[in-house]
Amino acid sequence: MTPDALSAAILTAARAVFTERGLDSAMLPDTVAVERPRNPEHGDYATNIALQVAKRAGVKPRDLAGWLAEALTQEQGIQNAAVAGPGFLNITLDAAAQGELARTIVHSGDAYGRTDTLHKKRINLEFVSANPTGPVHIGGVRWAAVGDSLARLLEAVGADVTREYYFNDHGAQIDRFARSLLAAAKGEPTPEDGYGGSYIPEIAAEVLRKRPDALQAPDPQEVFRETGVDLMFDEVKRSLHDFGVDFDVYFHENSLFESGEVERAVATLREHGHIFEKDGAVWLRTTDYGDDKDRPIIKSNGDAAYIAGDAAYYLNKRARGFEICIYMLGADHAGYVQRLKALAACAGDDPNYNIQVLIGQLVNLVKDGQPVRMSKRAGAVVTLEELVDAIGVDASRYALARSSVNQMIDLDLDLWARRTNDNPVFYVQYVAARTAAVVRNATDVGITLDETHFKPELLTHERESALLGALGEFPRVVAGAAELREPHRVAHYLEQLAATYHRWYDECRVIPKGDEEITDVNRTRLWLNVATRTVVANGLALLGVSAPERM
Repeated sequence: MTPDALSAAILTAARAVFTERGLDSAMLPDTVAVERPRNPEHGDYATNIALQVAKRAGVKPRDLAGWLAEALTQEQGIQNAAVAGPGFLNITLDAAAQGELARTIVHSGDAYGRTDTLHKKRINLEFVSANPTGPVHIGGVRWAAVGDSLARLLEAVGADVTREYYFNDHGAQIDRFARSLLAAAKGEPTPEDGYGGSYIPEIAAEVLRKRPDALQAPDPQEVFRETGVDLMFDEVKRSLHDFGVDFDVYFHENSLFESGEVERAVATLREHGHIFEKDGAVWLRTTDYGDDKDRPIIKSNGDAAYIAGDAAYYLNKRARGFEICIYMLGADHAGYVQRLKALAACAGDDPNYNIQVLIGQLVNLVKDGQPVRMSKRAGAVVTLEELVDAIGVDASRYALARSSVNQMIDLDLDLWARRTNDNPVFYVQYVAARTAAVVRNATDVGITLDETHFKPELLTHERESALLGALGEFPRVVAGAAELREPHRVAHYLEQLAATYHRWYDECRVIPKGDEEITDVNRTRLWLNVATRTVVANGLALLGVSAPERM
């Protein structure tokens, strides 16, 4: 029995009790929360539904809990239901009902853990979006890992997700990049405000290879701008692809200005009554929606301010049919949160629903106990390729997605490169490999996933109960991580599951010792072993990490 099935059974029993007692069943919630008690002696699951609704129903919580306990003990698969404290209900499943979960998981395969809580909701998820003026640096790599994991999570709960990269090609930084390339091609020093790093002469040389006449062109800087940006962006795309991250849409900021969408956005905001003019400039009254000050949207010289592009881009997303627009921004953009939400409100949207902004904190790399600050290639930053070279794709993705984005990360390269259990990704992947090895070894002695010998009632060991309970939590972990936009919850769950599996493995043998007879206990335990591999593989897939069969 899954937690969701138990929740449904409790709700059915509650409705029956309310009808029998003449109570209004409309007071009952749509779903009933069940949790694993910390103390196994308190049963397999607990619920506080009696405490939730007793007052509204005009009865005592313990009385209601007692009626529910009596009704639940009549339900198939529930061994016992007992009242605890002021009205908690502790529930113990019978072994067969709990063990049946192993077969459910194995048959569900890749689908186990998936739900439809966000069925077909169209979500635009914009992440990384680094300016194409250099390789992806460590901050962008964090968003690549977290953003792609979040996209996978949202898809796992039924959402229609578009991964989008906002290509900032309408700013002074692109001009600085072009000037840096031109200077490198001429053999001149890097401009004072230019970009350093060995990638600049590399890109400049590639521009000259593609355009031998670049330095003789009427406007050499424009040639280096156009060709150099394309080359740099191709490299960014390639490095992200090798990291397991691909985008559905690469949106060019410049298109907003060339197409007239910026002017149309200003007109739309004016229609909503939030535009005013002062000191020769056009302003957006964002203070009406919690911003600390109003924002100029068209400067007094007639140029569009930065927020004009933001407004046009947001309205473009909404016009494309996206119900929820998620922005993933770096730590230096914390001040943008309220202005973006105010902008959405000025456009007539719900700033707490239609637009969501995540801010990611910094990543510090450590090696040999010392900070890693400089890149051999990029100069001031460490790049995606350098991180992957140091610890690999799987460890990089897992390490960066494992912590809340609200936390700064100190990423110890020595730790994440080790093949030991103190390396979290190795610890989890080792379960994937060990469960696969168990299957191979079981097959060698004639133990297979045989339906006729699957006896869930034989899974009575306390370690089996704990492992089944942990496996049953996976769908709720996925749903919660998606709802809260927190992929790190999946990583934490997998590490707890790994510990639970290792304890089970140490005490509950799938393959009998020596000349011991193979029994249905062994055959049934193989199902539990495969169910564990299924959940570990599904969880790692949500983080974009492999589940190896051998290590």
